[in-house]
Amino acid sequence: MTRHPQPRPDRYAVGRLFDEVAELYDRVRPGYPDALFADLAAVTGVGEGASVLEVGCGTGQATGQLAALGCSVTALEPGARMAALARRRLGAVREVAVETAAFEEWDDRGRRFDVLVAASSWHWVDPSVGWRRAHDVLRPGGWAALLGHVVVRRPGEPEVYAETADLHERYSPENPDWGHPPLEDEVRACDAGWGAVEDPEELFGPTVVRWCPTVQWLDGTAFADLLRSQSPYLRLDHDIREALLDAVAERVRTRMGDRVPRRCLSVLRAGRRVD
Repeated sequence: MTRHPQPRPDRYAVGRLFDEVAELYDRVRPGYPDALFADLAAVTGVGEGASVLEVGCGTGQATGQLAALGCSVTALEPGARMAALARRRLGAVREVAVETAAFEEWDDRGRRFDVLVAASSWHWVDPSVGWRRAHDVLRPGGWAALLGHVVVRRPGEPEVYAETADLHERYSPENPDWGHPPLEDEVRACDAGWGAVEDPEELFGPTVVRWCPTVQWLDGTAFADLLRSQSPYLRLDHDIREALLDAVAERVRTRMGDRVPRRCLSVLRAGRRVD
């Protein structure tokens, strides 16, 4: 009997929306601090001669930093436009091969890797497939490493989400995606486990967590463009999204001096494969 794959939940389809704004994504999304890759190397031992599988490489922002560690990188990206941008960015780097494929359906051709890395992408991978497949494509003793950014706020500092909450409610009322970012100290206290993704249970050992604070200073136009590259806004109807983000940009210009911080804690979560 032929088995047909079941449709994925909507959140996995949402991940494909980034391909529609590939050039914008490449221009406005923040990269990762070098210190986080130094932590990755120290924790996992990845470096000269190591083989890395990157899941969801996007336009190749983290890919180049992985190659700079001396690794050979096989980078997977399901979006054709995103993958094409990654190839243009990294075309001169011999240690990088970009393959247009979703991790769940990718043909590994028996290849095995020392480290699997996913930078702000693992939450788009189907958890019923992802962790088991990660375990299977790693060599014994290999590591899975998730990189990401958590938007945070500091007490007493003007915060753009708080200043625009009324606009978000006006244009998209009772949207569950809206909400103020957590305090930085609260996030730092959550230093166990794999964060906001499903737990791999017995497939990987205890996580090692490293935090690195970063900040972007943005004017109103740049802040609105950054939001245009994010899934809660990509899911909105075009007219609603553009009206909302035009209003956000104007609020930043007129009430916040046209310069606002976007604070993040960049985070590494890594665990060794259980053999």
